[in-house]
Amino acid sequence: MSKHVLIVTTSANQLSNGHATGLWLEEFAVPYLLFEKEGYKVTVASIEGGDVPIDANSLEDGLSEDILNTRELLKDTARLDQVADESYDAIFLPGGHGTVVDFPGNETLQRVIRNVYESGNIVGAVCHGPIGLVNVKLSNDEPLVKDKQVTGFTDAEEKEMQLDSVVPFLLETGLRNQGGQFKGADNWAVNVAVDERLVTGQNPQSSEAVGKELVKLLG
Repeated sequence: MSKHVLIVTTSANQLSNGHATGLWLEEFAVPYLLFEKEGYKVTVASIEGGDVPIDANSLEDGLSEDILNTRELLKDTARLDQVADESYDAIFLPGGHGTVVDFPGNETLQRVIRNVYESGNIVGAVCHGPIGLVNVKLSNDEPLVKDKQVTGFTDAEEKEMQLDSVVPFLLETGLRNQGGQFKGADNWAVNVAVDERLVTGQNPQSSEAVGKELVKLLG
């Protein structure tokens, strides 16, 4: 049987100050292409469904045609609650600043992550995607990330972007506050934390490494 991966993206296109944002395309596309190469079944959903907003800044760097072509998959996506009760071997959360708006408080997302993890399956996220993990509680009411090695967009990277005063909370700080053993690296360095079935990456540069770790775990 082919493995089934759920990718959940943001639906938010701006921050509280009006700063335009959305999904960071590479963080979706690079892991997706790795999953596709393995023959996995991939369901793409977004918080609100419909067309996923893509951060224009993520389209500026001479991306490959393969990466750019994945934009077609981000049109008319399923709404998360429409696919929340299916069975998945892994859930993956790509980032982009849009996630800071609609991931942390989404109870459906928290439920799906908990169900996937407590079923013995795999949870992955990269860059700002791990903000969707911060408020996830397991059935024993313990935070998912408590005492686990995790990473994500660091406070230092957020400050370099000059968006630290705009986001609702700093991701690194949020993970640490929930008991996560945060593993940071230099700004924009490739950095992945793997703690059994939890895989997180620090920034866009870590997208491929996160995808490869997820493939390794999925087998």
